[in-house]
Amino acid sequence: MGAGRAAGAGSARGPKAARSSLTPRRGRGGWTPWLYLAPALVVLGALLVYPIYQLGLISFLEYTQAQVSGGKPTTFQGLGNYRTLFADSQFWQVLLATLAFAAACVLATLAVGCALAVLLTRVRAVPRLALMLAALGAWATPAITGSTVWVFLFDPDYGPVNRLLGLGDFSWTYGRYSAFALVLLEVVWCSFPFVMVTVYAGIKAIPSEVLEAASLDGASQWRIWRSVTAPMLRPILVVVTIQSIIWDFKVFTQIYVMTNGGGIAGQNLVLNVYAYQKAFASSQYSLGSAIGVVMLLILLAVTLVYLRLLRRQGEEL
Repeated sequence: MGAGRAAGAGSARGPKAARSSLTPRRGRGGWTPWLYLAPALVVLGALLVYPIYQLGLISFLEYTQAQVSGGKPTTFQGLGNYRTLFADSQFWQVLLATLAFAAACVLATLAVGCALAVLLTRVRAVPRLALMLAALGAWATPAITGSTVWVFLFDPDYGPVNRLLGLGDFSWTYGRYSAFALVLLEVVWCSFPFVMVTVYAGIKAIPSEVLEAASLDGASQWRIWRSVTAPMLRPILVVVTIQSIIWDFKVFTQIYVMTNGGGIAGQNLVLNVYAYQKAFASSQYSLGSAIGVVMLLILLAVTLVYLRLLRRQGEEL
């Protein structure tokens, strides 16, 4: 009896004792991930937080070459730089061109990447490996190197593309739309491998029985993609779309190299190049910083939409 009571008391105390013993461990373990992340957070704070703070601060100041050289004192302008920027018609033209160009790049990149991802599932191992290596080679090429190569390929005097197409001395970078089209091709060339590899991995994760059942029901390949594959790949497509928007909205190197700083009379300017010209070519560092803040806010809005879509799909954040 006594042993039974002792055992009963021990069993009654057991869960409480177990919970009390687990509580401090849980508290100590809760800090462990943050300790591992601390070095990365410190680096990110130094490389991102402080520059963003300086960018925002300069956008509220009068900061030109006179202030940099010490010839004039720095004065607080409040929202004056933003009022000047929003009153400039060129800013709105560049913003509209940036949005249209980024949208075209995103759509073309997704179309090419998804089409080649489907192609990878249809070809044999050797062609698949060759296509993967070629795509990854394009992805690994630095932007300035790829841009220089594309400028040579489409050069009106020495480029092989004009000779193959019989275009003579046609200059791709002279016209506004032809220059944007040339840059778009280069951006798609260096961006589609990410979409292709990601979508291909998603397709391979789809059970083959689902695709076989749709094929046996008489569905065409396009119908299978539209009604079966694409809905199952929606989370992956959302990720690659949002990331492509962020990357293509920030295009700088391709535009700057291939159009020689923004094209004739600035006809091919995008926001990144426009900010560079204001800040460094015109020494209006405060206006350049204001453009950078506007770009940051736009990309933050895109990121928030991305996170909201992930939450709706039940993804863990």
